[in-house]
Amino acid sequence: MAGLPSKVSGPAPGAFGAIKAFNDKGKPMEVRLSNMVAAKAISDAVRTSLGPRGMDKMIQTSKGETIITNDGATILKSIQALHPAAKMLVDLSAAQDVEAGDGTTSVVVLAGSLLGAAEKMLQKGMHPTIIAESFLKASAKAVEYLTEMSTPVDLSDNSSLLRAATTSLQSKIVSQYSSTLAPIAVAAVMRLVTPTSSNVDLRDIRIVKKVGGTIEDTELVDGVVLNQNVVTSAGGPTRIEKAKIGIIQFQLSAPKPDMDNTVVINDYRQMDKVIKEGRQYLLNICKKIKKANCNVLLIQKSILRDAVDDTSLTFLKRLNILTVKDVERDEIEFLSKSLGCKPIADIDAFTEDKLGYADLVQEANHSGAKVVKITGVKNPGRTISILATGSNNLVLKSLSVVCMMRSVSSMLGKETCAYRRWWCS
Repeated sequence: MAGLPSKVSGPAPGAFGAIKAFNDKGKPMEVRLSNMVAAKAISDAVRTSLGPRGMDKMIQTSKGETIITNDGATILKSIQALHPAAKMLVDLSAAQDVEAGDGTTSVVVLAGSLLGAAEKMLQKGMHPTIIAESFLKASAKAVEYLTEMSTPVDLSDNSSLLRAATTSLQSKIVSQYSSTLAPIAVAAVMRLVTPTSSNVDLRDIRIVKKVGGTIEDTELVDGVVLNQNVVTSAGGPTRIEKAKIGIIQFQLSAPKPDMDNTVVINDYRQMDKVIKEGRQYLLNICKKIKKANCNVLLIQKSILRDAVDDTSLTFLKRLNILTVKDVERDEIEFLSKSLGCKPIADIDAFTEDKLGYADLVQEANHSGAKVVKITGVKNPGRTISILATGSNNLVLKSLSVVCMMRSVSSMLGKETCAYRRWWCS
């Protein structure tokens, strides 16, 4: 017939395969189940560590270190999770640790249980969107119930804060020392609370861990405790009263040429001249420091050359200046805030108005460990230091002072309330 095509064209080759793949509803289900299996595997790994009867995990890191803990966040940090869903549970535990300081294992176990319930509903044919919306409605309802059953907390009620700190220790290795650690954590947080604001930045609390003594020797220091020790190789002082403290970010060592340059000296007289000029260069720097009436010097760690050499230490010893070297870069801000001084990046800017003042700086022997304490600071910032001691590194790593302080600080909001907590035993 005229006007009709002589041949009807069908679908292109391979189109049937694409249509079949599009209509295949099994593939999305496989992906969802794969995500659930990976997430529940992470949940099952920490489930046995939940509660006061939870078992500790012994973990060997890639560096060969051995960690014994039942803290969910610590365990999950050591797990090298590759699956995206498993990584989400690891991040969930870390977020809980930052926000509340406790419940890191509980949130992971709870998330795994909810995923198990969601898997059963998926197998019954429920749509994933309906399940997700139902979980959101349930979470809003759960918050309402928790708010109803919560107990208001008065910041002047020290016993309530102590109970909150003690609860976060109940499942830790050092739980038997809660009577020692809990008051320290509460006192540290409450010292940073202001009349206008109850929010506390835990970065203003410095915890220095030293091997020596026992956990009972842990103390709250009204001042600053340094991680470093006093440099005594040249016989310098270890105790300074009426200290004037300077923090420098330049080196007290002879300058070196660039890596691409070399200096060749063939005459011993030129060698003597170079050494003499190097000594004079360091002596002038030390004299400028002494001229500013500085008698305690904190030197930032350097990666380009030595922060301080033996020649400079000899000059500083003669000028009776206490020296502490290798202060880390991330410690400078805390020390400046705590001591009321300003970091100095150049010797020409070294003036007395940038120094901090304290009644005493000394290196003392605390339970067998050398500790540098700065006490009686004249213009202190709103910071506090805790000196934590233990018989070995394993005990020090298990100290949960930070967890307790986060538990206390999380209660210091505008609407302070504590939720009753039951342990699954």
